[in-house]
Amino acid sequence: MRASGNTDLRAFVAVAEQGSFSKAAEQLGLSPSSLSQIIRAFEERLGVRLLHRTTRSVALTDAGERLLLRVRPALEELDAALDDVGQLRARPAGVVRVRCLRAAFRTYVAPNLAAFREAYPDVTLDILVDDAVVDLVASGFDVGFTLGEVIEKDMVVLRLGGDIRQIAVASPAYIARHGRPETPKDLLSHTCIRWRWPGRTTPYNWEFFADGAWFEVDVKGPLVLSEQSMTIDAAVDGIGIAFWMEHELQPLIAKGLLVPLLEEWSAPFPGFYLCYPQQRQMAPALRAFINFVKAKAAEPG
Repeated sequence: MRASGNTDLRAFVAVAEQGSFSKAAEQLGLSPSSLSQIIRAFEERLGVRLLHRTTRSVALTDAGERLLLRVRPALEELDAALDDVGQLRARPAGVVRVRCLRAAFRTYVAPNLAAFREAYPDVTLDILVDDAVVDLVASGFDVGFTLGEVIEKDMVVLRLGGDIRQIAVASPAYIARHGRPETPKDLLSHTCIRWRWPGRTTPYNWEFFADGAWFEVDVKGPLVLSEQSMTIDAAVDGIGIAFWMEHELQPLIAKGLLVPLLEEWSAPFPGFYLCYPQQRQMAPALRAFINFVKAKAAEPG
């Protein structure tokens, strides 16, 4: 029997569920007489009768019903915990399905793929890199990397980094020809390179912050792209103003290829998170991947 230290309780639950000493004894691998002795000794220690016995049937007393109601879920939870620990004996193997925003993949996943492969050679990562916002569980994924503002309800979450912010940028050549916007509303008279969030029918409205509140600007321009990195390439080429995450733009800004704009209207917001549905028992491969990400997220720098 599992968790042999709970023999009395498990014997009682088996008899209560089967309604028969002979059937419960067969389930537990005991003789009916041994099982009867266990139950009788258990009742004597408790000082209360748990079962009504007749030659044809077994029924719970009021005390027995109360005990079963409390004990059965506790034993199920204990079994789950023991199974969970037991799984750690085996080397993790199997497939982990991951959904990942593109920026999160570049920052938190791609740099660590080789190290994960070396640590867990029997785990296959099946990764979909996509910026669409979807129901993680309904889409069949085990774990996701997403922004804090679009995390689904009832998810276990792990914050992967600090706040991030989006800023507008343009090339020095564009600014020389068209000048700089001084306020977000000035963008309406500039050429903007727009991006359509996957799954949406209209381009993304650029978001700014002022006087304690966020507001949107429905920018215009001759170019709408489905891939955010392409909008940055177009901005470097001088086509217009783009809008994206500052930490990804920083290398181009440092090289002088792009110039930040409207920074005083660009406020930080929650960054990237690892999320996964809460579950009683987790596959070893999934647990290995989650623990690996946690360890990497905790490393300095």
